[in-house]
Amino acid sequence: MEKNLKYQGRVLVAGATGKTGQWVVKRLLHHGIAVRVFSRDREKALALFGEKVEIFIGRIQSSNDIDRAVSGCQAVISTLGSSSVTGESSPGEVDRDGVIRLVDESAKAGLKHFAIISSLAVTKWYHPLNLFAGVLSKKWEAEEHLRSLFAKEGRTYTIVRPGGLKDGEPLRHKLRVDTGDRLWNGFINRADVAELLVISLWLDKAKNRTFEVINDIEEQQTSLERCYDALPPDCPKIV
Repeated sequence: MEKNLKYQGRVLVAGATGKTGQWVVKRLLHHGIAVRVFSRDREKALALFGEKVEIFIGRIQSSNDIDRAVSGCQAVISTLGSSSVTGESSPGEVDRDGVIRLVDESAKAGLKHFAIISSLAVTKWYHPLNLFAGVLSKKWEAEEHLRSLFAKEGRTYTIVRPGGLKDGEPLRHKLRVDTGDRLWNGFINRADVAELLVISLWLDKAKNRTFEVINDIEEQQTSLERCYDALPPDCPKIV
């Protein structure tokens, strides 16, 4: 595997064993980028990735675990997402508190870039998805924390708000992007979300952007870099 000439750092992937997280790891490896996986399940991580990545075992509820996981990395890609209404896998514990904890420890460690998956309609408190323990509101709180903290001292971030996630290979669709949380519905391949997160590591036009994205027409793509062409940089309180 050849090294990526545009990006040389090691990237920590949180939520790597999930469906979208697996695609993030695949696309990082595709681009020749060193990967560290942060997971609470070593056997699952080993079964999925083998010796291709560095595996760090820990819990998103532990600041000490996160501190050790981010050490030596230059960026984080978070695909963390809740899977239950209550307990350690709830939106409050994962989508908000877990992400905030990860942002805080990454900033303390001096990491330069933080890319994260959020959601379409994240600012719409009345959206039906919020019936799942307020998941959209929790993601919004985490977004706000990242924007306010990480755009300091030369650090950058990218927040991708995808539509409904589905399986499929990357680079098979043109993508529709927008800002201001104006897209109400739509779908997108997890693989394309992963690609958008990965290329944000080295694209200046992806830095400090928050945007929504869904599939447009089916059409083979050579790159998704142009998705960032028309995106304005965030204002301090972008919605």
